[in-house]
Amino acid sequence: MSTVRLFLTAVVALVATIAPQAQTIRISTSQTDLFLKVNPQGRLYQVYFGEKLANAADAELLDWAVYAGSDGSICKRGHEAYAASGGEEFFEPALAITHADGNQTTYLHYKEHSVNRVEGGTETVITLHDKLYPVKVKLHYVAYDKENVIKTWSEICHKERGAISLWRYASAMLYLQADRYFLTNYHGDWAREAYPATQELQFGKKVIDTKLGSRAAMQSHPFFQLAFDTEASANSGKIMLGSIGWTGNFSCTFEVDNVGVLRLIPAINPYASNYQLKSGEVFTTPEFVFTLSYNGTEAAKRSLHDWARRYQLKDGMGDRLTLLNNWENTAFDFDEEKLGHLMDEAKQLGVDMFLLDDGWFGNAHPRNNDDAGLGDWQPNRTKLPNGISSLTRMATKAGVKFGLWVEPEMVNPESELYKKHPDWAITLPGRDTYYYRNQLVLDLSNPKVQDFVFSVVDDIMTENPDIAYLKWDCNSPITNIHSAYLKQKQCNLYIDHVRGVYNVMRRVSEKYPSLPMMLCAGGGGRCDYEALKYFTEFWCSDDTDPYERLYIQWSMSDFFPVKAMASHVTNWNKKASVKFRVDVASMCKLGFDIDLKSLSADELQFCREAVANYCRLKPVILDGDQYKLVSPYHGNHAAVNYVSKDKRHAVVFAYNLHPRYKEHSANVCLRGLDPAATYEVKEINLMPGAKTESRRYSGDYLMKIGLPLFSDAEGTSTVYEFFVI
Repeated sequence: MSTVRLFLTAVVALVATIAPQAQTIRISTSQTDLFLKVNPQGRLYQVYFGEKLANAADAELLDWAVYAGSDGSICKRGHEAYAASGGEEFFEPALAITHADGNQTTYLHYKEHSVNRVEGGTETVITLHDKLYPVKVKLHYVAYDKENVIKTWSEICHKERGAISLWRYASAMLYLQADRYFLTNYHGDWAREAYPATQELQFGKKVIDTKLGSRAAMQSHPFFQLAFDTEASANSGKIMLGSIGWTGNFSCTFEVDNVGVLRLIPAINPYASNYQLKSGEVFTTPEFVFTLSYNGTEAAKRSLHDWARRYQLKDGMGDRLTLLNNWENTAFDFDEEKLGHLMDEAKQLGVDMFLLDDGWFGNAHPRNNDDAGLGDWQPNRTKLPNGISSLTRMATKAGVKFGLWVEPEMVNPESELYKKHPDWAITLPGRDTYYYRNQLVLDLSNPKVQDFVFSVVDDIMTENPDIAYLKWDCNSPITNIHSAYLKQKQCNLYIDHVRGVYNVMRRVSEKYPSLPMMLCAGGGGRCDYEALKYFTEFWCSDDTDPYERLYIQWSMSDFFPVKAMASHVTNWNKKASVKFRVDVASMCKLGFDIDLKSLSADELQFCREAVANYCRLKPVILDGDQYKLVSPYHGNHAAVNYVSKDKRHAVVFAYNLHPRYKEHSANVCLRGLDPAATYEVKEINLMPGAKTESRRYSGDYLMKIGLPLFSDAEGTSTVYEFFVI
């Protein structure tokens, strides 16, 4: 070793000896530890992130970082917990500021932290500040011990003389170390949502993001899966599931650095959004939710499901309504009499509710197609001469609840609202207007527009308090990017608009806390955990072909409990049997959107019995543990089972998609049962006249030997119920 290197090593050791003991901060769940440490210079670094340490004191042995330079020098470098731009950090920063004086460098130092109990977990709040500029950042970490989930976000504020410009503002910054990294992100388009794509990450950056403005997802979804060392496995290996809660432009950056460390940065997409933050204002980033599993994707998924039901999803522990929707049956062509017949059909079917979809509003510009009416939320006098209140009374008389479709964030140019307030729509001055689905997005950065959108829902509910459900749609991304309200602060539009959307949703949810609502966006365009604070469920896709829907539901249920995933039986694929369609929809939150008169007597009887079975089994399907047994992505079959928390009741769904001729299929082993219990097993959801016999098996047998669930009959399905005797 050279004399210079020996000297530098001695100096480093001396400094470490005389420096005060570093502050160590532990963020911990039942299975995962995240340790942060303050270095002698007062900077905050991540020193450990992984499986929970048996002895917390072991973290004190971890240095914030020491790396030897290639030229023999000693180079101190670590993993800064919230790295800012302009300093010695040469990779993607979590925070980037142009200060009021034009300087673009920020250094964050530890100031203080607090630990508090919150519902279900522990919140750690760490305050950082810049010693030169009056800038402060608060890092929030909420650790849910039992569910093994951590939720994190940041708050940025300042007291500089003028506004500062934020051009990076991450929710968090995490470092992960492994020999190899495998990222699965989910992409698609309308009617092809949540298609998984897996790749190994190499040196450099991989970014998944969107620029849609008013919805998080169309091309990309705001959730991902990371596998470490080997590709993801269902029941083994280290896995991370993550999701950012932002119903707009999001960005997740995955950067492998020059020493093979993966940096993860979830954030709002800074695209066209150098945010102008006034002195005294607080910029709050979206929540990033994640879980680490050391036993594969299935364990990680169930952790997220439990957490979401208990703490994030609106009424996550409550019941869900089955329904009959009119859209696939009537589209825009209906009147009171026709709707009354459909309500009677809903009662005959055995569902809880009838849902009236698009087309019920507009008079000067009637909503007879998607060209007109959005913004004019008065019942159409031709179709509904007695208003919505008459429909709620008709539903009550029929013995079902009544639900209604709205799209309050949007406006058609052919509407009274647009003619009165053209400045309330997001449109470009001096340029031709581009219309997506013949409509424009209302500018929710404007508080007056927020008040109007809230009033749409509030007026409907005030005038019709018996409405039991709202389907809230959003069919257009933001086009023609310009706000008349923001004037010279156009760079704030994308962010302030989404905040305005949340403000309206929050107001609605606070005034109507017991009102179930579906989050829809031209199909599966909205599926994030921030919006789901205000909605009981979301619409996964407009694609209800049962074959395709299986793939979509399979991917979505890695991140969301099926209680939050609405799935309807329709005629999208009439070649598929009604039984197959019903069985696919029954693995999520069941609904129907079909003309019952098109069904045979046997098919209608089957549907009634299937609805009755589903309503009886909702506690198992919607609140139990989900175990994916056979993936449709890996073959010609699929199977999934649900087990109640006490393991006394279970349901399995098995699907034969497109088996090959005389294809061999082995038994399928169930998961999650009590091996010591004896289960009575009976096939349900049978067509009228079909016979079945119940049999008894031990839980051990069912999990180790399994059952012959599959056949070579294309487009068929079986459903089995299991209960302890």
